[in-house]
Amino acid sequence: MADRTENHSDIVIAGGAYVGLSLAVAIKSATPQLGVTVIDAGKKGAWKNDPRASAIAAAAIRMLNKLDCWQGVLPDSEPIREMIITDSRKSDPVRPVFLTFTGDVRPGEPFAYMVENRHLNARLHTRAAELGVTVLEETRVEDFSEQAGYMRITLNNGDIYNTSLLVGADGVRSQTRDIAGIKTMYWPYNQMGIVCTVHHERPHNGQAIEHFLPAGPFAILPLKGNRSLLVWNEDEGETARLMAADDIVFEAEIEQRFGLHLGALRLAGPRGAYPFGLRLARDFVRPRFALAGDAAHGIHPISGQGLNLGFRDAAALAQVVVEAARLGLDIGALNVLEHYQRWRRFETVRMGVTTDILNRMFSNDIPLLRTVRDIGLGLVDRMPRLKDYFIQEAAGLSKQPPRLLLGEAI
Repeated sequence: MADRTENHSDIVIAGGAYVGLSLAVAIKSATPQLGVTVIDAGKKGAWKNDPRASAIAAAAIRMLNKLDCWQGVLPDSEPIREMIITDSRKSDPVRPVFLTFTGDVRPGEPFAYMVENRHLNARLHTRAAELGVTVLEETRVEDFSEQAGYMRITLNNGDIYNTSLLVGADGVRSQTRDIAGIKTMYWPYNQMGIVCTVHHERPHNGQAIEHFLPAGPFAILPLKGNRSLLVWNEDEGETARLMAADDIVFEAEIEQRFGLHLGALRLAGPRGAYPFGLRLARDFVRPRFALAGDAAHGIHPISGQGLNLGFRDAAALAQVVVEAARLGLDIGALNVLEHYQRWRRFETVRMGVTTDILNRMFSNDIPLLRTVRDIGLGLVDRMPRLKDYFIQEAAGLSKQPPRLLLGEAI
């Protein structure tokens, strides 16, 4: 049997997607002396062909801009200039608008941009390489155990990494979370989310639309050019039927929900389907171990906040680690990591509960409840201060945000 390779890295991050890479870049930018290694279980270069897109909130954009990861992406992104919310059925000839939001948190700064995953991933990988972050692709954490003063990690290729801090940013089905023995609270919704991109004849002008239909929200999110990303709820049986349908039938189903306000529609890429549920980790930290992103919290996408919660985790954890390192403290000590847990836990639980309530309230066709929610939406539309509050929340500008989310250096 070949000898195992022993390696040292001050920080090892399991997960090479947005959250893991942005965390690595944030820490390495502020403390170049720390060694940072990212373990990415995905296929080599798979992110280059990722057809998906994501809504990036203003606070996360401020962080990415400070980390020199945004300007290269900006030409391929699309600002959300306006958000429109309706509540209707597929068969309704008219879909009345109950609530509208203009898209700026302050003049010239949209509350969110739509970005195709491959563009932002490319810039994050490039920036990580520029800073000297080690990224190991097609590799995963097999096991780990706390030793006296460090964490000992075994990779699937047999290599060993000794580190002061291991971060689990490996998604909602996190293997590192399971190895650490951290339990989760989980509520399945028995709903699936169908995701695809469409091309339409007329420009969207940066307008996002959320149609609340009996099966759940149907979101139309603007992409660069005459394209939009669609994300919508269906039950498991209807999802199976739609995913098995040919393109002509599928496009007809889209048209029923989308409408014809942007002209003729056609698919502009593959379609995917993903289960929806609420999953919250009971703890975010253990000695020399921390969870971030979907590994810590998986929520319903009704508010578009899932990924942005992960960016906020990255900003908070980076600040805690960097400040501890500057003070000469042990960055993996539990009393250091508990600062991160206290900072992030309340907001993630609050957002999980909020999205759960919104999903249950809007994924039904109960007449009385429809009336109540429509009156509520109408009242919000007539209260500018409350609308401004919701815009700030959607932008990720909550109270006492980490400095990176304000566009400030750690």
